Amino acid sequence: MLMANEELHETDSNYQKDWQDETSAKAADDAAAAEDENYGVDMDQVQAVLNATADKSTMTPQMQRMMSRQEENTKRVEETIKGTKSNPRWFVPVFCAFMIIGLIWCVVYYLSPSGAWPIPNIGAWNLAIGFALIMVGFLMTMGWR
Repeated sequence: MLMANEELHETDSNYQKDWQDETSAKAADDAAAAEDENYGVDMDQVQAVLNATADKSTMTPQMQRMMSRQEENTKRVEETIKGTKSNPRWFVPVFCAFMIIGLIWCVVYYLSPSGAWPIPNIGAWNLAIGFALIMVGFLMTMGWR
């Protein structure tokens, strides 16, 4: 009994040492991460540069370059947005309608008794019409901007 009690205390102390080592390692990692985050520059100043609200006379040359690059990128994105062409408002509903009508056409043909609907007496050509409507809608999606 005494031996089992000693083993239990020894195991508990080993777990306690492991836990203390993990805790101190985490604290050291957190301190290093906090130190790395600062980089010696105030984050409010970096945000001001990115938002183009900073006073250029108080900035370092590196921050001035960063601000000029940010302005160039903003201009480039705005020009790209202005240069894009878009489809008219009716384009997306029309190609969706083609695909849905084609699907419904095929389903109605399969569910009708002996293929009598949607157009009687043309048989399996109803499937061709349904698939053609679906393909028209699909091909329209390729022109969607």
